[in-house]
Amino acid sequence: MIVLIIGYVLLALLVTTVVVGISSVYLEHKRLLSLADGASLAAADSFTLGDVGSDDGGPSAVLGSERVRNVARDFIGRNPAAARFDRLDVAPATGSPDGSTAVVVLTSAVHPPVVNFLMPDGIRIEASSTARSRLTR
Repeated sequence: MIVLIIGYVLLALLVTTVVVGISSVYLEHKRLLSLADGASLAAADSFTLGDVGSDDGGPSAVLGSERVRNVARDFIGRNPAAARFDRLDVAPATGSPDGSTAVVVLTSAVHPPVVNFLMPDGIRIEASSTARSRLTR
């Protein structure tokens, strides 16, 4: 009977450890996604005015990939929440694929509690956010 009780206690501890680790990774991903959302909004607001001869007759908002990357890096550098993340980086996929949409991809490492000694480098996570610039009257 004692062996059965010890087995169930070990199984319960193992399940608890796995749930805590998965929850930690999930919460860090949500925090990273929130930071990526802010960076993409800041990057989308950094547009320059395009040609007035567009379809609707008004000026258009134009984004450049390099400008989106620079604004995202600047946003992360100024945001105090970025200090919480380990190895936070703006991924190379960050940019503007169509000239009016800002795509920001952030990567970071998460160190789950309890099992951190098994993964000293942590688990890499990635969050992507998209924001669009549009001029209206």
